[in-house]
Amino acid sequence: MDRIKLFSPAKINIGLRVLRKRVDGYHDIETIFHEVKLFDEIEMEIYDEIEFESDSDEIPRGFENLCLKAVRIFFESFGIHSGVRIYLKKRIPVGAGLGGGSSNSATVLKGLNILFNVGADDDHLCEIGSLIGSDVPFFIKGGTAYATGRGEIIEPIDVKVPYKIVIVYPGVKISTAWAYENLKLKGHEGEESLKKIFVENVKNPAALRELIGNDFEELVFSHYPVVEDVKRKLYKLGSVFSLMSGSGSAVFGFFEEIDEDKLKSTFSGDLMWYLV
Repeated sequence: MDRIKLFSPAKINIGLRVLRKRVDGYHDIETIFHEVKLFDEIEMEIYDEIEFESDSDEIPRGFENLCLKAVRIFFESFGIHSGVRIYLKKRIPVGAGLGGGSSNSATVLKGLNILFNVGADDDHLCEIGSLIGSDVPFFIKGGTAYATGRGEIIEPIDVKVPYKIVIVYPGVKISTAWAYENLKLKGHEGEESLKKIFVENVKNPAALRELIGNDFEELVFSHYPVVEDVKRKLYKLGSVFSLMSGSGSAVFGFFEEIDEDKLKSTFSGDLMWYLV
């Protein structure tokens, strides 16, 4: 096989706690990653050189491009001297807290593993992925997972999310670096783990609203009121639980029933919404 097409999914964070700043400059976090059916598409083929193309002008073409970083690290790890051409069709918003860049790089690792018939298992790909970004290992395995450390320590959770999910992107790009630099840490000592809270209360949205939060919301809402307004509108439309994902700016809502006409009329113009 010398050509492949793969789907690269987004994720939401069902709760996000920033526990402490580490000596290496990163932060220890606690979160629930949940893969959602919002996808980018990636086409890859063995090529003479390493090339990257995308239908989005928002994707960097230089060293900071995570897809190209994945190629470099993969080739170095397995001693591959070849080229690959990558085409990324973008649908996941950039700077939205939905993990698009990390997902793309994880998908490239999986694609390279197939194209070059390396035979690396998921654990090996996760080790490589952790060199690219903290949440890349999650996208290697997907599903729903409890994440700790920098987000790279992944514990799969076998639980079904019994809701329809709406994701709204308010057109605001949030820098993860900015969010961490300006975040005031909250104390979470003595609290039950997000994993325990989520697994025990997944069918109890009132408990989810009471017990699960996102430490970045206060900061982001104070600087970008439109993001808080999205959350407020989702609740008005009947969401039983709503939260900003990651460091923002996308906000998701869990719904038991959805009026799509009201969704369309509420989120129009510059706002993008997805029913996943």
